[in-house]
Amino acid sequence: MAFCELKYFSNALGKATAANIILPEGEAKGPFAVFYLLHGLSDDHTVWLRRTSIERYVAGLPLIVVMPDGGRGFYCDAKEGMAWETAIAGDLLGYVDKMLPTRAERSGRCIGGLSMGGYGAAKLALKYPDLFGSANSHSGALAFAHRPFPEGSLEPRAVEFSRIAGVNPQGGPDDIFALAEKLEADKRPALRIDCGAEDFLLEDNRACHAHLEKLGYPHEYREFPGAHDWGYWDIHIQEALAFHMRNLGIERKGEGG
Repeated sequence: MAFCELKYFSNALGKATAANIILPEGEAKGPFAVFYLLHGLSDDHTVWLRRTSIERYVAGLPLIVVMPDGGRGFYCDAKEGMAWETAIAGDLLGYVDKMLPTRAERSGRCIGGLSMGGYGAAKLALKYPDLFGSANSHSGALAFAHRPFPEGSLEPRAVEFSRIAGVNPQGGPDDIFALAEKLEADKRPALRIDCGAEDFLLEDNRACHAHLEKLGYPHEYREFPGAHDWGYWDIHIQEALAFHMRNLGIERKGEGG
């Protein structure tokens, strides 16, 4: 696979930012499907390539993988801070579709991520169902913005997160539970959620799964041995890729009839 780093100016952020991109090689001319792959809270756009074998896993696929920087913004347009949601769903998608031979429609795009990025992937797919046909979350912080943050708390993360989503974000535009509930059935993107049985976010993932079941929202949900770490994510990104390939209508060479 070929690799490049995109440095671009985001109008939403008002600053330069970056994304790593894996490109198909060989005789395929495109247009290609695009997989947007989001990082977690403490990382940046380089981490998926540094900590997993994602490049090897997509080798031979007619697929572009875009791994953007998302700061610590939970892929939201912050109440007080930066507009990471618009930066990804607006600016970055526009750049990618303009510069590369993409399948620039819902059926040609998917999105996934881990932890903060798992939340971001699910939220962006549910909020912009015309942009993404499928989404996956590994160990996602899926209850972010579903519960109030302690008003007046001096705990650093409570202060940081309330500046992003507000003190009482539940039911609002960043609450995955509310977004799924409001989305019309014929517009639902395909969803896959997985989490490690030893992960500190397991109960939040179970709660989201139960909510989707209550809504009658078809989705894949799996729990596996493992914790909140790269050993877990490197294994299960392979299953997420298989999930997206089915939804994108892509077969590896040698597969199928």
